[in-house]
Amino acid sequence: MMTLLVPYADRLVRDEPLARYTAARLGGPADWLYVARESTDELVEVVSAAWAQGVPVRVLGGGANVLVSDQGVRGLVVINDVAEVTFGDWHDGRNAAATGGTGLTVLARKSAARGLAGLEWAASVPGTVGGAVVNNAGAHGRDMAASLCDAVVLDAERGPQLMSREDLAFGYRDSALKARPDRRFVVLLATFALTPEDPAVIQTRIEELIAYRKRTQPPGASLGSIFKNPPGDYAGRLIEAAGLKGCRIGSALVSPVHANFFVNIGDATAADYSALIEHVREVVYRHSGIALEMEIERVGEW
Repeated sequence: MMTLLVPYADRLVRDEPLARYTAARLGGPADWLYVARESTDELVEVVSAAWAQGVPVRVLGGGANVLVSDQGVRGLVVINDVAEVTFGDWHDGRNAAATGGTGLTVLARKSAARGLAGLEWAASVPGTVGGAVVNNAGAHGRDMAASLCDAVVLDAERGPQLMSREDLAFGYRDSALKARPDRRFVVLLATFALTPEDPAVIQTRIEELIAYRKRTQPPGASLGSIFKNPPGDYAGRLIEAAGLKGCRIGSALVSPVHANFFVNIGDATAADYSALIEHVREVVYRHSGIALEMEIERVGEW
């Protein structure tokens, strides 16, 4: 293993299993793990030092929408727990900002309490602002692109960059950042233009969306939606129509509640999940002729 010299080196952990840091409780060890909690400056220093030494860096927030290999991740994995939300009356309608490590639920609830609407969909969505920007996360017909103004992104070669919504080129569960294969960037901050509204009205919408989510999505350890919805259809409907609800490989199960959610019902491995994904994709294609595209991302050595 290469030597890694970074600031705060006493907080580096070697060969740390990543299962506890991912939503589905899956994943082998990272060569090094660092949890950034104190400030964005701390995060920038550690990541920049690793890049300068040629060490690959992977930043994780809430560990949602990522399938981490059983073989783990080479290089440095940084858990971004730097969470800060600020409100103000800035230019061009910007009135909320959040660091990349802020939980979506925290941001949505703080905005609601402030009487700012637009992020109600995120009130029970796992993950962080940084990951949501990269993936253009969304639910209930809304997404990040609907209210995000711009993002500050640390680039390995160019340093901090301000990226507008146009620069980010959002698509359905996609962005210009997600399309980058090198992953040599970190989302540090995002700003939003939210709509002033009665906090009680916003809170009522949040409660209704959470209740709907509980009725229609399974509890337990899962990766979130496995596949993108194809144009004019739903991945869950296609999987159910192919007779795959309840299908299981190892301890990875196609949820009987919602077929586009795969649940770790015990000691599932990433290999179980990967095999189930490929099996479901193949059966759905044979049944409907539609090739499902993954919404989640495989991370690490495969």
